[in-house]
Order: sequence, then structure tokens, then C-alpha cells
Amino acid sequence: MTLAIFDLDNTLLAGDSDHAWGEFLVEEGIVDPEEYRKANDRFYQEYLNGELNILRYLSFALQPLAKHEMSQLLAWRDQFMEKKVRPMMQRKAGELLDTHRTLGHTLMIITATNHFVTEPIAAELGIEHLIATEPELKDGRYTGQVAGTPSFQDGKVSRLNHWLADTGESLDGAWFFSDSHNDVPLLEAVDNPVAVDPDPTLESLARKRNWKILSLRD
Repeated sequence: MTLAIFDLDNTLLAGDSDHAWGEFLVEEGIVDPEEYRKANDRFYQEYLNGELNILRYLSFALQPLAKHEMSQLLAWRDQFMEKKVRPMMQRKAGELLDTHRTLGHTLMIITATNHFVTEPIAAELGIEHLIATEPELKDGRYTGQVAGTPSFQDGKVSRLNHWLADTGESLDGAWFFSDSHNDVPLLEAVDNPVAVDPDPTLESLARKRNWKILSLRD
């Protein structure tokens, strides 16, 4: 099979679901509004700058999951999908996914955003395979810790390689679509790298390497 792999935030979505989840928590009064928003914005800027310490960020971002029962988290997530995520969904992204389905490709999302946030997004986009950062679960509750390797930068390649080994599949002819220079390791690993509405660093690199560049923004 041929894999068509997609980054999620600012690629398939016209925005960042991880940052938007933090904004949702602030707006709903679930976290301290001033302190949490300030930290959320700071970490997001570090990500954009290519300076993010992923473990430090996750120790911050996963704490709200650990403080509440799963039933409450799921109710909030439904509200988050309606309020924040669906407005970020893009018609052209849907058309791109349909193109690769028509070609018989196997669709996958690989994202640094955690599995709790991204699972319903992948489902709504009709994408079966999701590799996301995994929040640790014990006895039906999140611990606030990360389980295994975060799927960020080189970690995306590592997590994908584990999936390939488990499934017996390969990267022959694979595609990867991303907006971010943080994803250069995985873009370099596939036969068909595509820069989607890329940040300036990735756009410059894509032009130097003659990678395809496209926009999904309406």
C-alpha cells in the first residue's frame, strides 16, 4: 500500500488544535485564565521558533487531563470540537484527502498534539490511522505524564518506524504533507514531501529542494 501521511495542525486544519484546546480551557474557566494563557502562548511561540522543549511543554499541557474525570473531559472535548475545531476544517483539505482515497492510498495523521485532543478530529476527517503523542492512562484516568515517545520532530519518524515494523508496511512511494519546519525529519524520509501553507523556514527549504508547495486555505 502507499501511505499518504498528513500533519494535522496548520496543515489539514486552518489553525492549531493543541493551542486551541488551551484557549478553550481558558475561555471555559477550567484553568487559571491569565497564567495558563500566558504559558500556552509562550509554548506555542517556542514551537513556531523551533525551540520547543517537548517534554516541558507536555508536563504543562497534560496537567488539565489529570485533574478531571474522564466523563467530564469527554463532555468538554465535544464542546471543543464544535466551538474550536470544526471552524478550522478546510474544504480543500477534504478534497485532498478524497484525492488520495481515490488513488487507493492509506491515509494517516501524524501529529505532536496529544491523542485525547486529536482522536475525534481524525475520526471526523475519516482517517483511520493516527499517530499522536500519547498521554499516560492508569485506571481510566490520565496521569499528566506522557507514555512513550512524543511524536514530535525526530519522534515522528521513530513512531512511524515502529508502526511500519508492527504492520509490515513500508514507506515506498509515501507522501507527507506538513506546514512546519519541525517536520523536516519526516519530510526527508518520504518519496513525496509536500509543504502545505509552509512557515517561512520550511518554504525556503522546500524551494531549495524542489519540494512541492501547495495551499489548502480558502
